[in-house]
Amino acid sequence: MEDIVNIREITLNDAAAIQTIRKAISEDDAQVDFVKIIEQQISEGADKSSLVAQINGEVVGYMISTTLLAGFGIKKSAWIMAIGVHPNFMGQGIGLALARKICDIYKNKGIENIYSSVLWDSTDVLSFFKKLGFERSEFINLKKKL
Repeated sequence: MEDIVNIREITLNDAAAIQTIRKAISEDDAQVDFVKIIEQQISEGADKSSLVAQINGEVVGYMISTTLLAGFGIKKSAWIMAIGVHPNFMGQGIGLALARKICDIYKNKGIENIYSSVLWDSTDVLSFFKKLGFERSEFINLKKKL
């Protein structure tokens, strides 16, 4: 019997589970303060723009996104800032389910474009977004080392 995936809005209570997922994916990200990130999302009234996936009540995946009203010549848009699925649950379509739900939410809000930024050599993440229909955008990522 296949487990049913429940997708729901993120809450502050999900921060510890998200932290566990992040650490399972990459020790480098273990220091990210997801409590602070989620608190900021909730205080800004993110309005269902961040989601978690649960199986049997356990948080096994998440997607954190936000909207920007304007910036550098584009109109209101959505941005996927982080996504993760616990390695024990990868390959089961959980990331795709989260992404499709977030796309539906933004489409229903009248937002026409969703963006994300991916490291050029993250072929697995690039493949994931390509499967969802993402293409190169009109942006060039810039950085300044401080």
